[in-house]
Amino acid sequence: MRRKIALIGSGFSGMSAAAYAAKQGYEVHVFEKHNQPGGRARQFTTEKGYVFDMGPSWYWMPDIIENFFNDFGYKASDFFDLVSLNPQFEMIFNDGKIAVPESYEDLKNLFNELEVGAGEKLDEFMKAAQFKYQVAMQDFINKPCHSWKEFLSPKIAKSALKLDLLTNFRSYVAKYFDNPKLRVLMEFPVIFLGASPKNIPALYSLMNYGGYALGTHYPMGGFYQLVLAMQKVAESQGATFHFNKTIEKIHTHKGKVTSLVINGENHFFDLVIASSDYHHTETLLDVNLKNYTEKYWKSRTFAPSCLIYYLGIKEKITNIKHHTLFFENDLDEHIDAINRNRKWPENPLFYACCPSKTDSSVAPSNCENIFLLMPLAIGIKDNEELREKYLNIMINRLEKLTKTENLLSKIEYKRSYCVSDFVQDYNAYGGNAYGLANTLSQTAVLKPKIRNKKISNLFYTGQLTVPGPGVPPSIISGKIVSHELNKLKFKDDEKKVLTEDPYLSLTTTREFL
Repeated sequence: MRRKIALIGSGFSGMSAAAYAAKQGYEVHVFEKHNQPGGRARQFTTEKGYVFDMGPSWYWMPDIIENFFNDFGYKASDFFDLVSLNPQFEMIFNDGKIAVPESYEDLKNLFNELEVGAGEKLDEFMKAAQFKYQVAMQDFINKPCHSWKEFLSPKIAKSALKLDLLTNFRSYVAKYFDNPKLRVLMEFPVIFLGASPKNIPALYSLMNYGGYALGTHYPMGGFYQLVLAMQKVAESQGATFHFNKTIEKIHTHKGKVTSLVINGENHFFDLVIASSDYHHTETLLDVNLKNYTEKYWKSRTFAPSCLIYYLGIKEKITNIKHHTLFFENDLDEHIDAINRNRKWPENPLFYACCPSKTDSSVAPSNCENIFLLMPLAIGIKDNEELREKYLNIMINRLEKLTKTENLLSKIEYKRSYCVSDFVQDYNAYGGNAYGLANTLSQTAVLKPKIRNKKISNLFYTGQLTVPGPGVPPSIISGKIVSHELNKLKFKDDEKKVLTEDPYLSLTTTREFL
């Protein structure tokens, strides 16, 4: 008889865990509160034909995503067309702009134009970044991180100094480049990790390799094509998806999950994997069974929340790329507003994505699909007045770049999404958008544990546990947790016994040792 798994949530880590667990022979049921898979990566279509990806838009580390499909005998190309963007993105400064080319040789030439000898320095930087990327992907990122003993190996010890774990990223970049624009350009990738470059270990220069060297890509039809592809893979292995299903309570007995209350009904399972928000999942348990207290969560450094606008523009716009970063203002000032002052930024940075420049299917003819994102502190209040204030700020700067007048009057579709929406839709702690920041004190073993310490058959996966935030790490997280299932030993008691658990009827009792 196959063991029955409940998987809470169908974000990237949930779909990954579902696919791997089903492949291992488990009966997997995925429960999603929304009417579609994807979690933060959902997609919606308007009446006029605008197609908006709601969350992730940067397709980096394509090798990690390809490895997922390869594990099941597929290729990404079996499901969608992946195109390489050129330029990868454009970064706007107050005195100019930089377009990051697809070709690495062209990137070196660009660096040399901005700083004498910077192309050779880029080679040195990327050689070290490639080494970190390879070591991290082979020896670090796939570990469950129960103990530091997992990292005790001659290979890791030999590599330790080259990984620059104790050097902060900003100081590390400054050793290579003097030009302020190049420094900001090289610091940008680690912003995805949720903290200031001053507080991120230089190990994460691997992000520069995973982005700039391996390229920035886009799946035609939108990022949601990756969601649909992963769902198909999980279903091909036997996983079943259930939508519009909310988990209301996790019942336990003698150190084991016995059942879940789903939409008011009790359902029994042998194992539970929570891909939902870690903090929220633990509110579904009795207080004494939580891994972490409220004090613990308040002490963590979270990656930002954000203000997002989905805009349908009823004419074509010139001078804007697929990805554009508006960095005219001071990066540290914006980061301090997020991490230190916990307030709306006075001089914000923001990001614009215009996928209709690459993909005509995401907007009506002669129209543009624009996604605006501004990072924010978690836990702050947001209302319509504040949202509109910052929309106007972003639109003004977009008009300046594109030399477009009266852009507000050309918006025929508008939807905003902010801190309170992340809480409402995803039960996200503080309304965070990306999980925990990858600071040194929140790395590897120091992250929230992948397994409940008091309940033997409850596991966690996703951006609040190992290996960390981002789409590729979330996919890896699902693989890690599925492999942890194989460490469980089962003992079947074939006798029908009446247990003390009021939520169990006369049935076969499975003991987890």
